[in-house]
Amino acid sequence: MAKNKKATKTAGEKKGLNSISARTLKELYETILRIRRFEEKIIEVYPVQDMKTPVHLCIGEEAIAAGVCIHLRKDDYVFSTHRSHGHSIAKGSDMRRMMAEFYGRKTGCSKGKGGSMHLCDPENGILGSTAIVGGGIPIAVGTALASVMKDVDTVSVAFFGDGAMDEGTFHESMNFASLKKLPVIFLCENNFYATNSPQSARQPHDNIAMRAEGYAMPGIQIDGNDVVAVYEAAKEAVDRARAGGGPSLVECRTYRWKGHVGPDCDVEKGCRPRDEHDIWLKKCPVERTRKLLLENKIMSEKEMEKLLDKINKEMDEAVEFGRSSPFPDASELFEDVYYKG
Repeated sequence: MAKNKKATKTAGEKKGLNSISARTLKELYETILRIRRFEEKIIEVYPVQDMKTPVHLCIGEEAIAAGVCIHLRKDDYVFSTHRSHGHSIAKGSDMRRMMAEFYGRKTGCSKGKGGSMHLCDPENGILGSTAIVGGGIPIAVGTALASVMKDVDTVSVAFFGDGAMDEGTFHESMNFASLKKLPVIFLCENNFYATNSPQSARQPHDNIAMRAEGYAMPGIQIDGNDVVAVYEAAKEAVDRARAGGGPSLVECRTYRWKGHVGPDCDVEKGCRPRDEHDIWLKKCPVERTRKLLLENKIMSEKEMEKLLDKINKEMDEAVEFGRSSPFPDASELFEDVYYKG
């Protein structure tokens, strides 16, 4: 029986930074910062009201997508949720096409028909995110099964939140993946809330990683705001899956700063305790990674300022591309839609 592990220390404390190159740490920081600035750009432009899609922001959770996707190849599969922006960016999706999708334009990654919750980028292994809670989990298991049947070493990752634990499909998928020893990573971004329902009101305990033991697979619980911890846990899980060792469950404990949906903060509406929110603000993954790189002399303040300027330019270009792109024609409504007359 696989044993559950609980990481009580950060990966940096356990192994030090010798296991990760300076170049990799810089890449992780750049991805985290790019995701943060992308989300902040949405907040900036959303009040204009020319972006009609609902948006679910991942501010506060950026280290998870960065730490996991850095281990994935282009042909590996990622399945995400309604909160999918960070995963797509970390996997290499074009931010201009993402922004165009949010503006409902035909140059968007889903041709303007999917919006924020249904991002698609098959060339980068993103076959489509879904807003159905837990909906991407069995699909990831399906692509993992296909990899085995085709005798290729591609890996599938299913990102989901703690709310997906309430769905039967999570348990069915875990069981089948373990039974068939499939190359899939179940990656739970546990931010302790399903919409505004706290985990304590829905589940008897908050150790999601512990569920892995019942399905005879490794499970680990880590600090999802510590990019080094995420990097190391994800590497172990991906390497194991690619080598034919089967599935793993990784629980990343984190916190979303904004509301369930929209650019506002639901703390202001009384949906979550303010003191809890303030505690997590101090655990900001951007600032923690920035501090790590500065203290270890991996990047200088000047280099970070230059990087920020570059990323800010990318955001401006993405918004301009999205806003200036044409809308789909009405005649395109039934294109790419399965229909059998």
